[in-house]
Amino acid sequence: MTTVWEATYQLLRDLGMTNILGNPGSTELPFLRDMPPDFKYFLALHERSAAGIALGYAMARGKAAFVNLHSVASVGNGLSAIVDAYYNHVPLVITSGQQDRRHLQAEPFLVSRAVEVVKPYVKWACEPLRAEDVPATIARGYHIAMQPPMGPVFISIPMDDWTHECERVAVRDVTQRIFADRSSLDEVCGALDRSNNPAIVVGTQIEEDHAFEQVLALAEHLDIDVYQESIASRWTFPRRHKLFRGALLPAQRPLAEQLAPHDTVLVLGAPVFLYYSYVPGDPIRPGTNLFQITNSPRDAASALAGKSIVGDLADAADYVRAHTNKRNAKALRLPPSLPQPTSETPITPAFLFSVLNRLIPADAIIAEECPSSKGDLDRYLLLDQPQSFYSVRSGILGFGIPAAIGLQLAQPKRRVVCPVGDGSIQYSIQALWTAAQYQIPVIFLVLCNSDYSALKSFCDFTQVGRNVPGMDLPGINIAEIAAGYGMKSEVVTDPDDLEPALKAALVAAEPRLISVQIQSDTSKCMGMDQSVHPPNYR
Repeated sequence: MTTVWEATYQLLRDLGMTNILGNPGSTELPFLRDMPPDFKYFLALHERSAAGIALGYAMARGKAAFVNLHSVASVGNGLSAIVDAYYNHVPLVITSGQQDRRHLQAEPFLVSRAVEVVKPYVKWACEPLRAEDVPATIARGYHIAMQPPMGPVFISIPMDDWTHECERVAVRDVTQRIFADRSSLDEVCGALDRSNNPAIVVGTQIEEDHAFEQVLALAEHLDIDVYQESIASRWTFPRRHKLFRGALLPAQRPLAEQLAPHDTVLVLGAPVFLYYSYVPGDPIRPGTNLFQITNSPRDAASALAGKSIVGDLADAADYVRAHTNKRNAKALRLPPSLPQPTSETPITPAFLFSVLNRLIPADAIIAEECPSSKGDLDRYLLLDQPQSFYSVRSGILGFGIPAAIGLQLAQPKRRVVCPVGDGSIQYSIQALWTAAQYQIPVIFLVLCNSDYSALKSFCDFTQVGRNVPGMDLPGINIAEIAAGYGMKSEVVTDPDDLEPALKAALVAAEPRLISVQIQSDTSKCMGMDQSVHPPNYR
């Protein structure tokens, strides 16, 4: 027999979760007291930042991260990051404190109903019935979080549970891969072999299932056009590859028009399809063979067309490659070269990203949250390595800064750059303090246009008009805010100063923030600009 506190820390040690991301409150103090020396606690100043850092850390490692938040504030302040984890399929084991069991019936101060609140956005939520069940509940939560599709779990723990006696919990092996039905895959193979002009759509789940190399090999085996899913939260195909055709547009009619030349479309690890604006039309051209292979039963059930197959992406890609005929390479026309952005004042997003692309290491990691400049980012940042790009899937602002910190924690040998808008950064700006305090060397590249350009773009797209309040953000000095959190920062307004600033940041051993005054361009937001997507060059 041991105490719940001792058994829990041993369990976390056995599961490899010795880094704890958190923001403490009174109900968490009994757990955090006398933390073992082989554990490290990373403090964030807000629950959204703590859970968001854990999200980045877990995405980069592909393993569950442990998060400790405060009581009902865990879902009040932290819910947006939990929603991000749910939609991004990120395994988090989130624990929060609960009031003392001995007076819960009296509705004491800080009593928490977080379990009920969080349920729509976690795979499992629980408050153990007995103190003795706490370690086993965490172990169960870990395995649920890691099962595909991965995702967050939530456990509420009364503050008096930690001193109770309990038995230790042994870590068990739980297999996580689920293989797709072979007869259904044979149907896919037959359709591909009979097809004259097939295409693949690649999605985020390819990296979740560690299938980057397998999908690349399949595409080259079939000599097939490859599109990225719309509003991609990860890039899962080399951006410079001769088969890459750019991203799909996030609306029904224009997306169907992009795929119209293809008689068979195989969607790997993505929804069918992810839309943003409502533009009515068929999801796919009538008569086109449409197949989806996904690790998510939810995505399979919600597809508007085609046949959906649930299973592991790496295994499925290997199977399809082994059971299809190798296609002879067709003559390819090289895509037109991108126009070289001009040096203007204010700086254009295109110029900023073209300079960044020229300077960053080949293995750099981008954590992006600049929706009003996303078109130029997609066009000019050309990264080819796995796990090179992360973006928000839920559409909730506040993702980029904490995710970048977590990514850098998990990938210390790669440099993380976070392009973020001056509006987006406000939703988790407290996370800058964590980066500064722990010397986590992220480069925060703030695109300052002093407005919500993405909203102005949507006003134009939906023909709402610009007579809408709350579109402008005057009077914010991001560099001074960062300096107040203890981070070295600078402001760039002259395009000639951009390259020296980036070079200095890339060789620095500490985090840096560069605030860049940019032009406001509402025509290239959220991938709605057709010109950012290369045409089919076959």
